[in-house]
Amino acid sequence: MKGLRLCVVLCAALAVLFVLNLVCGSVQISTADTLAILTGRREDVSPTLAYIVLESRLPAAITATLAGGALAVSGLMLQTAFRNPLADPYIFGINGGAGLGVALVMLAFGGSIGAGSYTLGGFMAVVAAAFAGAMAVIVLIFFFSTVVRNNVMLLIIGIMTGYLASSVISILSFVSTAEGVKSYMVWGMGSFGGVPMSRMPVFAAFIVTGLLLSLLLIKPLNALLLGDNYARNLGVHTVRLRSCLLLLTGLLTAVTTACCGPVSFIGLAVSHIARLVSRTDNHRTLIPATIITGSALSLLCNLLTVLPGDAGIIPLNAITPIVGAPVIIYVIMRMRRNI
Repeated sequence: MKGLRLCVVLCAALAVLFVLNLVCGSVQISTADTLAILTGRREDVSPTLAYIVLESRLPAAITATLAGGALAVSGLMLQTAFRNPLADPYIFGINGGAGLGVALVMLAFGGSIGAGSYTLGGFMAVVAAAFAGAMAVIVLIFFFSTVVRNNVMLLIIGIMTGYLASSVISILSFVSTAEGVKSYMVWGMGSFGGVPMSRMPVFAAFIVTGLLLSLLLIKPLNALLLGDNYARNLGVHTVRLRSCLLLLTGLLTAVTTACCGPVSFIGLAVSHIARLVSRTDNHRTLIPATIITGSALSLLCNLLTVLPGDAGIIPLNAITPIVGAPVIIYVIMRMRRNI
């Protein structure tokens, strides 16, 4: 019952932030006009305002909702799989691997990044390349996890893998065109505005499928919390479970990174916020709470990017550390007290 009440409160906050993302921006649009546009009553509303709401703000809000939930649950699953509270797709270099895949496609397509710049086949090529890069890093991390038992050392290996991917990306940028470098730099700043409504069904299908699959792993994840031996006694195939977790994490991270850029801190911080709010490690409550909190936090960050108004839009990755870094510092200090 407590978990249900928490989800209701989080959903209410999510709904409020979603509406604010539609109303607020560099162009002032009243709530009444926004509601009229969304309900199809546009007779008294400027076509320009309707275009802004339906083709810019609404896709960005939907993308933030889906991407935030995907990154948040990916971080939670990695933290459970490796028993490391500082694990997430960004720190483990999975985002870097996906970014490397996108960089390769960028050169092949002449330096154009963003879901809106591609046909459906080109969009799928970007997602496939990002998935291949993410899975390459995941396989590498999984291999080292069987050799290195120290979680801190495994974390360092993940960070070094991310640096290697960044190094290759720098070399690719060096031999690329000026247009390609500029496009990749803009993509690397992160944005939830890169998925137009025409590509939204494909993007949503990938993310929603991944989120539903994560809900099916609640019982095995709870068993894994108690140790591999206990999980095996309950009939959980731990190696297969970790493989499924890594595959699912790779899918969610790759699709999100390909469309939104390498968004930082959402995957790392949100699961800890959800634990603080729910006061439980039970994934039956924690996974839904993490998904909803990740969506709400992403909507908040997206809202903060438009605060300058007419002065422009702040890059997403300039906002996410402001929200996420204090949470991680708190987690590290709490770990230090427990040592």
